[in-house]
Amino acid sequence: MSRYARQISMPEVGAAGQAAIQAAHVVVIGVGGLGAPALQYLVGAGVGRLTLVDGDVISLSNLHRQTLFREADIGQSKAIVAAQTLRALNGACAIDTVETPLDPANAKTLVSRATLVLDCADSFATSYILSDTCKALGVPLVSASVLRFGGYVGGFCQMAPSLRALFPDLPDRAENCATAGVMGPVVGMIGAAQAQMALAYLIGQKPSPLGQLIRFDMQTFRSSGFRFDTAPEPEPDFRFIAPSQVNGRDFVVELRDAEEAETPVTAEARRLTVAQFADQRPTPDVNQRAVFACRSGLRAWQAARHLRSYWGGDITLIAMGNPPPTERQPI
Repeated sequence: MSRYARQISMPEVGAAGQAAIQAAHVVVIGVGGLGAPALQYLVGAGVGRLTLVDGDVISLSNLHRQTLFREADIGQSKAIVAAQTLRALNGACAIDTVETPLDPANAKTLVSRATLVLDCADSFATSYILSDTCKALGVPLVSASVLRFGGYVGGFCQMAPSLRALFPDLPDRAENCATAGVMGPVVGMIGAAQAQMALAYLIGQKPSPLGQLIRFDMQTFRSSGFRFDTAPEPEPDFRFIAPSQVNGRDFVVELRDAEEAETPVTAEARRLTVAQFADQRPTPDVNQRAVFACRSGLRAWQAARHLRSYWGGDITLIAMGNPPPTERQPI
């Protein structure tokens, strides 16, 4: 009996659906809490090729929710260890690894190879970068977010509105699993829902998962969902760029202080807090591009909104990510 017999026997899948699953190339950004269940179910279903994109290494605090890893894996590359585990689950699935984080400099190359992209990263900057790139290239995106006891999963781009159509503004606070906490089973449930939405797209399920959002609240044990097919697509005002894409003509503001980041994003960057920027109201020249850099992208977004209130030029953001260990504050 075929290993896929239980899904092929469903009329919604059949031989044609299984062939579509096996022909697909799914690019998965982040192989942690969301990526672990999503990847195991995609490999189990027989997705033909997976590209795992993650520049992080395994730590002890990952293990309560990142089920592809074991204690002996601590300190090793998440992408490499995940690939080894997944190959053991299904040797017929081709698995590639990219041991660097997704950023605006490599996003186009990675997305352009994909049948579908899964956003399993713990970063709203990454979600916006992926959404902008997938929308421009016509590639479907299944994006999820989870904190504490709840979260959401949705199908975006291609023929559906982008993530910006549903979430035009960044959140008020830069929270993630490390800062706000999260329950492991909730992450597993939402990651599994991502895999199901991905497979639903691949087999052509109706209604399409693209244009659908599902919310989960496991503190009150409720779930809800809605379609957003007609959500208006905004013009993305503030786009993310990579540090390597800054040039010498840019007006650059480093929003991390010297204690948070000893080395600024560029040597010429002026260091200001968001409050200082709002108070001083510095203004780029007419032909300059404004660039705001911080760790998560949130402070950059806030400063950009201040600048937009009195300046109409090109404004871009940089999310530098977590600082290296020598720059991290003691816990």
